[in-house]
Amino acid sequence: MSMVTTMNVQPASVELNNPNMAAIAKKQHLQDIVFHRVTQAFSLIVLVALVGIIVSLLVNAWPSFHKFGIQFIWRVEWDIINEEFGAAIAIVGTLVSAGIAMLIAVPLAFGIALFLTENCPVALRRPLGTAIELLAAVPSIIYGMFGLFIFAPIFADYGQQPLQNLLGQLPLIGPLFGGATTGIGILAAGIILAFMVLPFVAAVMRDVFAIVPPILRESAYGLGCTTWEVVRNVVLPYTQKGVVGGVMLGLGRALGETMAVTFVIGNANRLPTSLFSPGTSIASTLANEFGEAADFHISTLFALGFLLFVITFVVLALAKVMILRAEKARGA
Repeated sequence: MSMVTTMNVQPASVELNNPNMAAIAKKQHLQDIVFHRVTQAFSLIVLVALVGIIVSLLVNAWPSFHKFGIQFIWRVEWDIINEEFGAAIAIVGTLVSAGIAMLIAVPLAFGIALFLTENCPVALRRPLGTAIELLAAVPSIIYGMFGLFIFAPIFADYGQQPLQNLLGQLPLIGPLFGGATTGIGILAAGIILAFMVLPFVAAVMRDVFAIVPPILRESAYGLGCTTWEVVRNVVLPYTQKGVVGGVMLGLGRALGETMAVTFVIGNANRLPTSLFSPGTSIASTLANEFGEAADFHISTLFALGFLLFVITFVVLALAKVMILRAEKARGA
């Protein structure tokens, strides 16, 4: 019995003591270390770049924050000559135009993704999906030119005027549709932004809907569920993170969009009194004034950029908290 055990162990010990095997193991271990360090460096580069952006924005914006303090956020003055500035007008324009864009884009994107994954004929899925992805590749300045020269005249005659005639006299919402019907303004900027963010949100939703295991759908259909019940009770719970991520991707694009908004928002440094009123956003203000700014004016523009960064960070943080709470509630 001992002889058999010795004979069985001897090849393993010889294999472990083989110099070639030891060298291969050492080489593989070294490769793992190098791979780990390289990927770690890539991740740290992103973190360092993010911190560098924050620090550079804050350093350049400090003179403005030091002069106006926290009041800079809700001040409405924008007097370049007397160096009296406030961010309220730009913040309102940014949030309102992005909010309008998401109110329009998210339902449309959800319907497009649902059709492509649930009801679309197989022969049309690839062409329609490719068309949506091509929309995402269109430069923003093209959307801006389309909005100013094509969309704005049509919207003024066939959008703003009918809305003003229909809703302008109502007691509560009527003031929202007052003002001159020129085709540009906060609402026009929101609609153009909706065109821009729609392909991003729709593409993400389509991809996450497509990864739902077919057996889950088939089981739900086998129990007699309708298509909407399958989507509501199976697809959406399974893809919740991806759907929220797609919406946040679109919202981040809407908050930071520059050229398309600059063309159609009106670029007026005053608080909008209606959806048809011209306004401005943080991004459009930066695009319009950075080239001619100097000294304290530049510091104020850096302060606007820092506030835009903070707004985007807060929105993403709230989305993350919402996802965590939904997962916790579902687990409970």
